[in-house]
Amino acid sequence: MSLTDEEIKAACAEPDASTKDFIMQQTMYRIKDPKVSLDFYTRVLGMRLLKKLDFPAAKFSLYFVGYEPAEDIPADEVERTRWCFTRRGTVELTHNWGTESDPAFAGYHNGNAEPKGFGHIGLEVPDVEAACERFDKLGVSFVKKPNEGRMKGLAFIKDPDGYWIEILSANNMKGM
Repeated sequence: MSLTDEEIKAACAEPDASTKDFIMQQTMYRIKDPKVSLDFYTRVLGMRLLKKLDFPAAKFSLYFVGYEPAEDIPADEVERTRWCFTRRGTVELTHNWGTESDPAFAGYHNGNAEPKGFGHIGLEVPDVEAACERFDKLGVSFVKKPNEGRMKGLAFIKDPDGYWIEILSANNMKGM
């Protein structure tokens, strides 16, 4: 059952002044193969690689992707690292070395299989139908196409590791 307006008002606090400069900086996905995932997030979704960080002692790498103009990315690597962590809404792709070539590696839980947990990230696009036509031509796997199911005008696709991505348009959502 949904919360009433009164219950919502009671549950939500006004942000403390000390949090005024906080941002939602990243969502992290564990990935099997960085070549496959970077291709998907850059070529298919149009994101850009913002920063790569390697941790040889722990045998993993982080790839931060997001929607930033190329000309805004600092050339200096130290400044680029600082800058990357000031970007809003990035996706951190975490690669544990060796998973890409391990035949016994079964993959990661995407949150939508039982037991359910994390669900998806969402991308706002100007035209859901046009974006989905492009995704279809690129061979992207769909969970739900825009005119399927109860909620029309939005879609869900899967990335190479099976994580769900909602494709929505603010113009379609305003009527909800």
